[in-house]
Amino acid sequence: MKVLNLRCSHQHSFEGWFASEDDFQSQLARGLVACPLCADPAIQKMPSAPRLNFGATGEEGAQPASSRELSVLDAAPASSPAHEEPAAGSPAGQAAFLKALRHVVANTEDVGARFADEARAMHYGDAEQRNIRGKASPREAVELLEEGIDVMPLPLPAAVKETLQ
Repeated sequence: MKVLNLRCSHQHSFEGWFASEDDFQSQLARGLVACPLCADPAIQKMPSAPRLNFGATGEEGAQPASSRELSVLDAAPASSPAHEEPAAGSPAGQAAFLKALRHVVANTEDVGARFADEARAMHYGDAEQRNIRGKASPREAVELLEEGIDVMPLPLPAAVKETLQ
């Protein structure tokens, strides 16, 4: 198994696991490798240092850096004064962004192309208030905002709907 550090043209860093270097090159050539954050297929392999395990780690209970980074997000509640938001471009920031988007997907109803109509119906009391997401043209979004209906763009990369490994 080969674990590679990868980066897209938007500077999002992520790991990819491949059977071999040839497997990575084959998947890359076929367009099967894309950024999990923005779905950009322009991927480059970044330098990485191998992790060599010679037995003792030198630190009692030491963990790989990726485990420490992920646990920082869960270590303190958001209301804790010691809690610091991860930098947006960092791997921890990207993980937090994907986690937040997954939360939105899990807690909203996808109304698809009916978004503008559903938002209006809820705003004017013709439909039950609920959390929705869907698709609207830029013109429809501007019209909704002009009517006093709060909407915001929501980038939903494919990775949000999948289990990230």
